Amino acid sequence: MLTITQAQIQERLRQSYHREDMPSTDGYVGRPAEQAVNPLKCAAVLIPLTFYAEEWHLLFTRRADTMNDHSGQVAFPGGHCDIEDKTLEETALREADEEIGLKAKDVRILGRINEVRTVTNFQITPVVGVFPWAYAFKVSTYEVERVFTMSLNWLANPKNYWQFQHPKAKYPTIAYQPYDGELLWGATARITVNFLKIILNT
Repeated sequence: MLTITQAQIQERLRQSYHREDMPSTDGYVGRPAEQAVNPLKCAAVLIPLTFYAEEWHLLFTRRADTMNDHSGQVAFPGGHCDIEDKTLEETALREADEEIGLKAKDVRILGRINEVRTVTNFQITPVVGVFPWAYAFKVSTYEVERVFTMSLNWLANPKNYWQFQHPKAKYPTIAYQPYDGELLWGATARITVNFLKIILNT
């Protein structure tokens, strides 16, 4: 059982975030210094952290099949940066509100982790925030098929995920064992593992 406080999570995020660090990847693309690409598209996701049943959980969504990008895949709430967004935190919170009705006033931002690049040419900034459980979500069914949580204890267990080399991928891709019928892999799995390594000091 993981025993870590909210204050410890926030401090480890603060210590680990360095804006100049090179982004990691979803496995399918190179890092910025390795190849010239079209201008990267700005995006941010919220890593929604909540505590119930005496342990920490992360909240995920399964994207609706109607979505153009990553349809049917497990993801964190998030999306494109808007010109009206003053910060990446605003982007992540706005998207979480639009997708699942998680209000900014109910989220306490703890920090960021370093960016991840994707095969779809996004540079994603993950923003970590805590919200209270249980929560009355208001899900946009056009964007989101399902909202669910996974415990940090399960996510942190190395027996539950692995890395593999796809023939078309430049770097290893992360995938988790199925969880309640859901498959966590790719960029979202990479973000999850990056987050866990930071807060667990591994």
